[in-house]
Amino acid sequence: MTPSPLHQILDYANRADPYPIYEELRRTPVHHEGDGPYVVSTYHEILGLLHDPRISSDSRTVARTPHDPLAEPDQQESALPPSFLRLDPPEHDRLRRMTNRPFGPPHSPHRVDGMRGELRDIVTGLIDGIGDPDRFDLVDQFSYPFPVTVICRLLGIPREDEARFHTWADAIAASLDPDPDADPAERGKGAHDARMQLGMYLAGLIEERRRNPGDDMLSALATAQGEDGSMTTMELLSTAALLLIAGHETTVNLVTNGMLTLLRNPGSLQRLRADHRLAVPIVEELLRFEPPVQLVPQRVTLADVEVRGVTIPKGSSLWLVLASGNRDPRRFENPDRFDPDRRDIQHLGLGSGIHSCFGAPLARLEAQFALSELARRLENPRLLEDPPPYRRNAVLRGPRHLRIACDGIRA
Repeated sequence: MTPSPLHQILDYANRADPYPIYEELRRTPVHHEGDGPYVVSTYHEILGLLHDPRISSDSRTVARTPHDPLAEPDQQESALPPSFLRLDPPEHDRLRRMTNRPFGPPHSPHRVDGMRGELRDIVTGLIDGIGDPDRFDLVDQFSYPFPVTVICRLLGIPREDEARFHTWADAIAASLDPDPDADPAERGKGAHDARMQLGMYLAGLIEERRRNPGDDMLSALATAQGEDGSMTTMELLSTAALLLIAGHETTVNLVTNGMLTLLRNPGSLQRLRADHRLAVPIVEELLRFEPPVQLVPQRVTLADVEVRGVTIPKGSSLWLVLASGNRDPRRFENPDRFDPDRRDIQHLGLGSGIHSCFGAPLARLEAQFALSELARRLENPRLLEDPPPYRRNAVLRGPRHLRIACDGIRA
């Protein structure tokens, strides 16, 4: 018996290339089987649902839905309250506004742009430290440490504590993956323990910042008194944890998927080496072609919703396959071709609607710096294995290792 498209997406054997499965899935734009979730895979329908107020992201609503054998367990209980990513308006809007004040326009327009020099220094230092050009792992030596260092400096996390986040982040990210073969109790305990440890660490750091604030974002959040008031300690903990985890997990995949795609498309790599300004359109096309977040499984309908003639009943679990929408031929011409010159590129790679990626400006800038400098400095880079080994996660899809060789590293 042929496995269903949904189980094929979750099957690790298909992680290296899920796009043929997405193509099959789009033939039934609203896919539903048994008591599982409703899966939407076409661009215009996904975009509409991302903006539909009848669709809930509240983790408490998700937890109250009928049993879904493929849904992720609720990992928030007794650890940290839901972050604004897992809340609906008006709670979501208040917390997101408060978080944005020290991060972006109009209150802090230079927070991200002002990091350009620091980003360049971090990238330079990591490339200088690669060592043996005959064989190195881009993930371990560059793609992972780069965004971790950036988000820690943005928030004001002491440099000596950066390494502690790897284990916590892996456990929390794993909880997002609706893997039907994983032990939900074991995965739940791992995520819960990681959240507890992260929460305890951040609680101490927040208290210290309240006593001695610096110019970092965590200090600004801990001492803010704006029109929305101030965050409670628990709200601040969940927000800081979200920024730490989401602030690097997706960028690791964006940079790694980006370099893998460029090595498979040497013409684009050569063009980027010759003109660093191409990093902007290249990153946008990468967000369409190989998005770091492949699907969004945590949505619930608050009312009956009709999509392409199918009524999705109130209280149903809803999955939105962003990566499939990005390859929808009804929206993008030649969607399976990587084309940095593509003009019409309103992709779903950073989501859309009220839950669009909060850190999008920083993620874009990090990827642009990373890929342009890797293209410029690595001489004749080439893959040592293709496809590379992938992370197990079907939601946050990217190589676990990307082993590369090159003839040398330019100064």
